[in-house]
Amino acid sequence: MGRTIAILVARLIFAGVFIMALSFKFMDMQATAAYIAAAGFPFPLFLAWVAAFFELGLALAFLTGIFFSPAALVAGVYVIFLAVSFHGPGRWAGNQAEFGFFIDHFTFLAGLLFAAVHGPGEALVSKPATPARHPL
Repeated sequence: MGRTIAILVARLIFAGVFIMALSFKFMDMQATAAYIAAAGFPFPLFLAWVAAFFELGLALAFLTGIFFSPAALVAGVYVIFLAVSFHGPGRWAGNQAEFGFFIDHFTFLAGLLFAAVHGPGEALVSKPATPARHPL
């Protein structure tokens, strides 16, 4: 029972982080686009919308358990991309807190990798529909 509770809490934390991130994007998409533009990326408003819907997909995967392990791996790549792009070494000299933000992404990555290997657990996991087999 303790293992199941721990896994469900972890899934809620993963989903909660991405839900908060997409909520901030939806509340002020222009501010998110400005942040993306400041990092030097082209098409910042388009990328902000892509990021919001991508984070929605990740949150749904963590909540439902559908495609959980692949989602955890993709989320790990995304988190490290964000660390390097928005909190990388070029930003440490101007603000030492950026180094902390950078490192925090790697602790999140560790949890995502652990989750990817061990899966969503047995409780509250939706299974994708499988096609019906017809007898010959």
